[in-house]
Amino acid sequence: MIGRLGDLWQHIPVAFWLVLAACLYFAVMAVRLTVIDVRHHLLPNRIVFPSYAVAGVLLLAAALAGSAAPDEEALRAGLLGVPALRVVAGAVVLWLFYFVLRFAYPPGMGFGDVKLAGVLGMYLGYLGWSHLFAGTFLAFLLGGLWSIALLAARRGTLKSSIPFGPFMLAGTAAAMLLPA
Repeated sequence: MIGRLGDLWQHIPVAFWLVLAACLYFAVMAVRLTVIDVRHHLLPNRIVFPSYAVAGVLLLAAALAGSAAPDEEALRAGLLGVPALRVVAGAVVLWLFYFVLRFAYPPGMGFGDVKLAGVLGMYLGYLGWSHLFAGTFLAFLLGGLWSIALLAARRGTLKSSIPFGPFMLAGTAAAMLLPA
């Protein structure tokens, strides 16, 4: 997303400011949710639900402002490559993926993670399908590495629960830093 900001600044300043506002909101939301999830194993609705509206408005407006000049990836991907549709589709796809995981093994994931996934899907969907995949993969990679570290340090067992929200947020943040 950082790389895309430079392009937006040069070509579509309105979209630049909208994406920058979305990134700043993401940073504040991520810090707040990480602290709460680590302390209480909870992703509060009072933060997650408004994030749908804030991220949705900012990212959709940026996508619509930038749709006058579609990128190559959008042209290759067809209808779902249109940035505004990718924002919505990213939210739906990631929400459904986490919902299936929650449905398949309820003790393994809380519903707060499912709700957060939709918000993160908007950010990653705005960037593209490869970023959506990378952010999701990185979340599970980071969570797995943390679990292995806890096991190796004998600070946890195979039955220990860890808050997954911080890893989802970190994976998304890392994917946002990847080049377009």
